[in-house]
Amino acid sequence: MDDSGTSAAEGEPATAPDPAAAADPVAVPGSVVAPGEATVAISGAPATAANTTNTAATNTAATVVAAATGLSLLLVLVFAVASGAAVGNLYYAQPLLDMIAGDLRIGQGPAGLLVTATQVGYALGIMFIVPLGDVRNRRRMVPLMMGLSALSLAACAAAPGFVVLLCSLVAVGLTTVAGQILIPFAGDLADDSSRGKVVGIVVSGALTGILVARIVSGFIAGVAGWRVVFLCAAVLMLGLSVTLYRAIPAAPAKTAQPYRALLRSVLVLVRREPTLRLAMGYGVICMATFTIFWTALTFLLSGPPYRYSTAAIGLFSLAGLVGSIAAQGAGRLHDRGWSKRATGVFWLCAIAAWAICGFGRYSLVWLLVGIVVLDVATQGQRILNQAQIFAISAEARSRVNTAYVTGNFVGGAIGSITASALWVAGGWTAVSAAGAALSAVAFGVWLVTTLLSRR
Repeated sequence: MDDSGTSAAEGEPATAPDPAAAADPVAVPGSVVAPGEATVAISGAPATAANTTNTAATNTAATVVAAATGLSLLLVLVFAVASGAAVGNLYYAQPLLDMIAGDLRIGQGPAGLLVTATQVGYALGIMFIVPLGDVRNRRRMVPLMMGLSALSLAACAAAPGFVVLLCSLVAVGLTTVAGQILIPFAGDLADDSSRGKVVGIVVSGALTGILVARIVSGFIAGVAGWRVVFLCAAVLMLGLSVTLYRAIPAAPAKTAQPYRALLRSVLVLVRREPTLRLAMGYGVICMATFTIFWTALTFLLSGPPYRYSTAAIGLFSLAGLVGSIAAQGAGRLHDRGWSKRATGVFWLCAIAAWAICGFGRYSLVWLLVGIVVLDVATQGQRILNQAQIFAISAEARSRVNTAYVTGNFVGGAIGSITASALWVAGGWTAVSAAGAALSAVAFGVWLVTTLLSRR
């Protein structure tokens, strides 16, 4: 196995069945394995003799079964578009707050709660719905969630007042987690030799959706009003729901666990798996720096010497879009066994990008170059993180994704709070210095863990 992850079922002697395994919320005897999956024990949990005996045959058949399920490039691209559209639902409201506030006759304070409501719903969905991807038939689950998203978005478009809109946006956040179910699902359908590439494409789709949503929502609202933005999003989600139901191969549940045990097992995974904890730490820093940058960038571009309009500032997301698309190649690095080395290189690129962005207060060219390099570094890092954690356990990919994305959510919240404080304290210079410092901390962690692993 390369440096991207380990499994108890590969290259290790079989151990006798442990009576305690039945009480373990992660190790579940008699679990059902989805097509293309090997039964892999969580690191630190005992593997049964039967699992070890059958692993070689299961892994050998994985590629054949994955091909039989129809995981073509077209299906991977459909997953990427659907994931991006789902995640994009979280960001439609952000550029529209002034327009919504004026139409509903509410103040800026209540309008700001609309974004908070969406994020609260999303956090609840990540914690309580995404883990179900390991125990439910995702061919039915994903289209259902997207259909519910369409209904929630339609409710936003028709909302007669603030309270209805607020509740509808909570529902949007809760149901839009379909994107975070699709990412580990893509990892399940891919064979070992191409999993990084497939995950890279789907994750890039999700990240692209964040940037595109901000641009598209402002454009549509300027032409037809904010309600049409949500109406168009509802139609898109409904269409994708039908498309996915027709395109997704049969995907029975991978394991069987009571719901409470399923949720507890997320914490067990975090406690037992150093690879997951390290990826979560990287993810927190990635999302914190990402949020700090894009929040503070609005302050920089709206003030002297640029003084750009809101619409013009939104176009800078196009530079980030270039970086996100370029970063999808990170998945191929994982497939070649270069995850650890690539992780260090990406953190060095992030440090360099923040240094370049520091000159952005004087030159637009430096700023644009810095945006592209920073997005390649941060998005490449996120792709590698998810590719590595999906190698931990074939039957728990939705749950490890839950832990990882929860860490990202924490990082985003830290970044949002920190960006404004840094700007007040020292402007763009303080923002750039803080971003470079956080990236340097992450590189230091990578360096220490790499050196320790070689002993």
